Amino acid sequence: MELQHVNVKLLLAHPEEIDLEPLIPVFHGWIQEQGTEELLLDVADYRHVPAGPGVVLIGHEGNYSVDNTDNRFGVRYNRKMPLDGSNQDRFAQAARAALSACQRLEAEPRLAGKLRFNGCDVELFINDRLLAPNSDATREAALPDIQAFSAKLCGGGKYSLSFDKDPRKLFGASVKASRQFATGDLLANLNS
Repeated sequence: MELQHVNVKLLLAHPEEIDLEPLIPVFHGWIQEQGTEELLLDVADYRHVPAGPGVVLIGHEGNYSVDNTDNRFGVRYNRKMPLDGSNQDRFAQAARAALSACQRLEAEPRLAGKLRFNGCDVELFINDRLLAPNSDATREAALPDIQAFSAKLCGGGKYSLSFDKDPRKLFGASVKASRQFATGDLLANLNS
């Protein structure tokens, strides 16, 4: 199964402290700087949507957001354009983009240190219901790739996987590392 449109979401610590208002000028600054490998275009404010997409930095190849889907705050990268390579390459690209964005947000002075990766929870989604419906068949086909990616991300350490089997939701997996990682550690694991 060739997976495209990979999303990676890093869950944040202390969601009760998160204020999305300061993200708007931060993301506008990212557009002005064009400091990523991707073309960044606009910012969309969905803070008014309960358990929704939050604040989205819209790009040509992918979107970055701090979203609250399912009442779980996280930094999310949504790859929109097809990407050559293997499923492992596509998972790694999306994870690197999400981790790099999270690092930038963690270091952003205007956010006062309130956006921090919780250290252990990463969610993967395939944003293509036709290619990857949320079904047992998709889980069976994608499981070896998800396990290989999760093992690499966690540096060969222990982790657990869970799947939401609701067919109305995107196919995805939740990876929970058995220990805490900083975003830089996870990037190093992916690059090793």
